[in-house]
Amino acid sequence: MKAREVTFIVVALILGATIGGLIGDIIATFLPSGAAKIVLNKSIEIGLDTIRVDFYAISFTFGLSLKINFMSVLVVLLVIVYFRWWYL
Repeated sequence: MKAREVTFIVVALILGATIGGLIGDIIATFLPSGAAKIVLNKSIEIGLDTIRVDFYAISFTFGLSLKINFMSVLVVLLVIVYFRWWYL
């Protein structure tokens, strides 16, 4: 597999997770109360708190946080299946 294909797949997975999470949040706002809304609204945040390193003239802020919900996992799985079908 070429480096260009790997880059394309990684970008597609990141975009799939982002768009899936956005779609899940949008759908959850329009659903009435119930099990479907609970499943779409439930998300898990994984990450590190921000760390700030402050020097006299320069300051750096480091941090990483991932918010995972049902639709983002579903879309990422669909992207993986699509690429497995298309490229392999």
